[in-house]
Amino acid sequence: MSIQLNPQEFQVTEYFLEYVQIDTQSDPYSTSFPSTEKQKDLAKLLLKQLLALGIKDAHLDEHGYVFATIPANTDKKVPTICFCAHMDTSPDCSGLNVKPIIHKNYQGEDIILPDDAKQIIKESEHPDLAKQHGNDIITASGTTLLGADNKAGVAAIMDAAQLLLKHPEIKHGDIRILFTPDEEVGRGVEKLDMKKLAADFGYTVDGETLGSIENETFSADEVIIQIQGISVHPGFAKGKMLNALKVAGKLLDSLPKDRLSPETTSEREGFIHPVAIQGTIEEATLHFIIRDFNDDKLKDYEAELKAITETVVAEYPGCTYEFIVREQYRNMKNVLKDFPMVTEIGIEALERLDIKPILRSIRGGTDGSRLSFMGLPCPNIFAGEHAFHGKQEWVSVQDMQKAVLTIMMISKIWEERS
Repeated sequence: MSIQLNPQEFQVTEYFLEYVQIDTQSDPYSTSFPSTEKQKDLAKLLLKQLLALGIKDAHLDEHGYVFATIPANTDKKVPTICFCAHMDTSPDCSGLNVKPIIHKNYQGEDIILPDDAKQIIKESEHPDLAKQHGNDIITASGTTLLGADNKAGVAAIMDAAQLLLKHPEIKHGDIRILFTPDEEVGRGVEKLDMKKLAADFGYTVDGETLGSIENETFSADEVIIQIQGISVHPGFAKGKMLNALKVAGKLLDSLPKDRLSPETTSEREGFIHPVAIQGTIEEATLHFIIRDFNDDKLKDYEAELKAITETVVAEYPGCTYEFIVREQYRNMKNVLKDFPMVTEIGIEALERLDIKPILRSIRGGTDGSRLSFMGLPCPNIFAGEHAFHGKQEWVSVQDMQKAVLTIMMISKIWEERS
């Protein structure tokens, strides 16, 4: 049995257009939590909207997490299900002064973004657009990212909340809503109070293609390499100066050229990826992310990177380095394999809505990766976001509406099975 709604009942587009205009970019170099205070601007709005829906326990804590409960409307004992999305946008592209544009009734034409005519969204480069003919596509204007990652998920959860409250004939158990900061910098659930969350199972709403459900992610580490050189006045530097920036450059140039990088890998292949460098003559710091589906391969990649570092530094007598490894998250499949029902219900929800399920692994991570290891088995379902972290990011209005229905159907099936 599907869920029948009047199209005018959806508010996901209105929510989304409002949210993307709030700058919530996170900062990987910040030591505060959340990493940027502006993320709380969206959190405060979400709290206000949740309270306006009549959700009495909606709450924003000091760390920037938004909690809320849609109370059960059934006498059955149903597991408490959490739906989670993150409020921050990627540090990779500006999220300031986002100007969303709705391109109605897309028919395969190139979408030229008006504030930068060089930004052209082409079907040949975005193959999922071929499935969007007749739909309404939302983009930014060409100078910023859109923020569909993950404000499409935030909007879908909010719309599902208002619709479930409006339609008590759709039976469900307690539904916990969680909006998190700092997912994009790998710290999304670092300060989360799991007792306050009080959920049994969860779903992040942070996926791409319509119908996708992901029960496997990369495992992830961060590597920081700090190179210590010797700074001397350049006029008197002969035989004395050791330029840490040049050592760092040599190290980067010594990385494998035809393997172990994002640009040379796909499917289940992992990588070593430099993401940032800061420095002076005296000290340079390189930041890497290490990714693979297999935990053991992370150690292999880190050993290879350390060997490259040692070889390069040895060419500069007197130069020293520190090699720091920090765990970020682990493959959620290691947990979800013991709770197959969570993924199975997600697949059933898609099938009941006549959406073809696409079960796959994601070459990345979500808050669900860490939540799964914190006691909340948590696969990822689609939100419709595409080309994230860049100026050509886009989302389909109709896909967001189907994400709303998927959240509602998952909630319904958990009640039915209880």
